[in-house]
Amino acid sequence: MGALGCKIALHDSTGDGKILPKSGKFFASATERTKSWNGIQQEITGRVQRKLAYEVTTLVRIFGNSVTTSDVRATLWVQAPDLREHNLDDGTNGWFPFGSCALSVGSGSPRIIPSMARDSLGPHEFLSGRYLLVTNRTQTWMGPAQAITEKLKLFLTYQVSSWVRIVNVVLSVDDQWVNGGQVEIADGRWHEIAGSFRIEKQASKVMVCIQGPSGVDLMIAGLQIFAVDRQARFKYLRRQTEKIRKRDVTLKFTGLDSIGNLGTLVRVRQIQNDFPMGTCISRSNIDNEDFVDFFVKHFNWAVFGNELKWFWTERQQGNLDYKDADGMLDLCQKNKIDTRGHCIFWEVDGTVQQWVKSLNKTDLMKAVQNRLNDLLTRYKGKFRHYDVNNEMLHGSFYQDKLGKDIRANMFKTTHQLDPSATLFVNDYHVEDGCDTRSTPEKYIQHILDLQQQGAPVGGIGIQGHIDSPVGPIVCSALDKLGTLGIPIWFTELDVSSTNEYVRADDLEVMLREAMAHPAIDGVMLWGFWELFMSRENSHLVNAEGELNEAGKRFLSLKQEWLSHSHGYADAQGQFSFRGFSGTYNVEVVTLAKKISKTFVVEKGDSSVLVSIDL
Repeated sequence: MGALGCKIALHDSTGDGKILPKSGKFFASATERTKSWNGIQQEITGRVQRKLAYEVTTLVRIFGNSVTTSDVRATLWVQAPDLREHNLDDGTNGWFPFGSCALSVGSGSPRIIPSMARDSLGPHEFLSGRYLLVTNRTQTWMGPAQAITEKLKLFLTYQVSSWVRIVNVVLSVDDQWVNGGQVEIADGRWHEIAGSFRIEKQASKVMVCIQGPSGVDLMIAGLQIFAVDRQARFKYLRRQTEKIRKRDVTLKFTGLDSIGNLGTLVRVRQIQNDFPMGTCISRSNIDNEDFVDFFVKHFNWAVFGNELKWFWTERQQGNLDYKDADGMLDLCQKNKIDTRGHCIFWEVDGTVQQWVKSLNKTDLMKAVQNRLNDLLTRYKGKFRHYDVNNEMLHGSFYQDKLGKDIRANMFKTTHQLDPSATLFVNDYHVEDGCDTRSTPEKYIQHILDLQQQGAPVGGIGIQGHIDSPVGPIVCSALDKLGTLGIPIWFTELDVSSTNEYVRADDLEVMLREAMAHPAIDGVMLWGFWELFMSRENSHLVNAEGELNEAGKRFLSLKQEWLSHSHGYADAQGQFSFRGFSGTYNVEVVTLAKKISKTFVVEKGDSSVLVSIDL
């Protein structure tokens, strides 16, 4: 037991024997208190267990001049452990060489913490300018390591940040490698590395290790590993969403003489936010009535999991089968749900059907052209988007077989056959800092290369299959891609955790980052129903049709992003409010009658006047 900003003492009685323990022999007092948080504290770290509910009870009494009532609270303070190597004041103390490399301390590294860590931590002290130097490396896995088993807590999301030269950060969790962030460096400058991780099973040994290409020295400065404060970030994102997704709206009522009279009540309720919020569906789940009911009620866009892909529509050469895609498209059209075409081609070798792989160059070129003609003629004007050639940063089957120009030509031909569709690139691990093949910088260069060859790239797809998302890392990627001025969509978003509350938090991170960023034009979830997900522990609705915590969070956010207002019309017959774009219902109540109308607020930044004839 200890004092928190005051003096404490143990008594058997006070007040000349008038104040005695209610039970037992002793009681504690806290005196000389000047702040509301001053009081008695006790460390209980080793006495509580996860997933157990605890009841706190005690007897309290207040004593002081002119004090008759007071609010007395028992609070629990949970400190998130972290690992921060600010100064290296003790040299390499705490670090040990993993392998036969050598560790030493140098000077001349940046004094400020990296930007993505600063976005999470806020104002922070400067770094010392010292760095950890690793020499005599002969294997990629050799580097500095530190045991951090006791410093980590289960189900907390940790952000990793550091200044580095030629390095990646990994965690060894019971001898299994966990990616903590990667960066590819081709010059002698310091670069920021940013990543994240989460431990969801109790481990007997966890080490943080710094690795890189064999035969080169590593330099690491200002390593930060800290638990992420998501709630603080959410406050900022709410403000940003208010700024970029809402606009000032004035309703101008006409056609009713008494509308300007005092006492004319106006109630405005938003029925639907028109921000694209979609999901993946498949032929196997549209026979489930509960699935379809949830789908049409909560989503306004759809994408097919496999049913439009080439390996599905032409399993054997010349045998075209669009039955599944036709049925799914019909369902979407009947419910006025827009659709994305995913995907015309898939560049990764392992996804290409065997008969396509067996073709020579001439026949393959002919097959590619037939695929474009068949698909785009059949569905002209029916799919709003197309992912033209999926995952070009992670595969090169068609480029290897047909030459570099084939990628741009796929875009050009698609546009010629269906000029109404927006054509997307689409790739993964762009937003999380854990894959050097698909960094934002490489994605940008990839898009610029396509455009230089004449490809009409109209949209940037970030798949969003992400683990332990950290807002500032995701936002940094969006900021970089946003410089291209091309709309960005999360096209296959899913998050996974065995703990559905953590899964809900992860989903909220991604959806709030999307809504708060002006470059994002839409979000597609990669499914929502258990047993119909590509990743385990990523569903929002259980197999029996019950919402889990992630599903409840999703619907709660959708409700938050609806605008409602009420008040009275002014003397000019106008009513003003600030709201999201989308469809609204307005109810006008005068002394004589009640009138209900529907109106639409289009997407935009400036204020808008909406005329409503009553």
